[in-house]
Amino acid sequence: MPGGHPRGRRPRSRPRSRPRSRPHNRRPRTQRVPVALLLPALLGLAFLTLPLVGLLIRAPWSSLSEQLTSAAVWEALRLSLISATAATAVSLVLGVPLAWLLARTELPGRRVIRALVTLPLVLPPVVGGVALLLVLGRRGIVGSWLDSAFGITLPFTTTGVVIAEAFVAMPFLVISVEGALRAADPRYEEAAATLGASRLTAFRRVTLPLIAPGIAAGAVLAWARALGEFGATITFAGNFPGRTQTMPLAVYLAMESDPQAAIALSLVLLVVSVAVLVGLRDRWLSTP
Repeated sequence: MPGGHPRGRRPRSRPRSRPRSRPHNRRPRTQRVPVALLLPALLGLAFLTLPLVGLLIRAPWSSLSEQLTSAAVWEALRLSLISATAATAVSLVLGVPLAWLLARTELPGRRVIRALVTLPLVLPPVVGGVALLLVLGRRGIVGSWLDSAFGITLPFTTTGVVIAEAFVAMPFLVISVEGALRAADPRYEEAAATLGASRLTAFRRVTLPLIAPGIAAGAVLAWARALGEFGATITFAGNFPGRTQTMPLAVYLAMESDPQAAIALSLVLLVVSVAVLVGLRDRWLSTP
């Protein structure tokens, strides 16, 4: 037909231009840092790192083994490890149920309870020690009853060290576990309940395995915080060698009589802190 196409042939269509595919996960271009921001940033970095560098430079590396194996230092190390581990155990027993209460229930006054739980994070540790004395001391609200009824005295004892460390360390565990509970899907617990499991069984067999990484991270943070506690410990438990003198207290005391021992103990605390940060880098410090 005139004006038509020959039989058996189709008109050629022009190839469509394909849209250019954009590369995925394209990193933003590096920008020049303004001098007005670079200078204070470098000063802040130097302010935070130079004291640690100075500690490493002035450390008695040649006599470090002798310092760490002396009787007083070893006693402080032993007591610190035992008390920090016991305080972490107390935080786990009391803090995990408390975190579940804050994350899974519509408790009246939940915001007030959360504020009270996190208060030791911002409260000066010395004030926490004074508060513990007013409650658990021999003339305290609860301590007087414990002393008269059971003959139990908590201040200036190793148990007092554990209580003081748990008081300042437990909020770290509660915050970590509460965040893990809020991130966990509650439908697994609901499915376990429909299958006949009780709330306690669902918590033990379903919830705990789900939030195990959060519990582990919170326990490590609580342990590190308990290991470095100073203010509440010296106020509530005192500074008695072999009974209440932990590593931070030994550092404070050694600065006056044996600075080399103080530096050696400070190095141990520094290594522990770095190990905690390295262990938790995948949870908080890694970039998305």
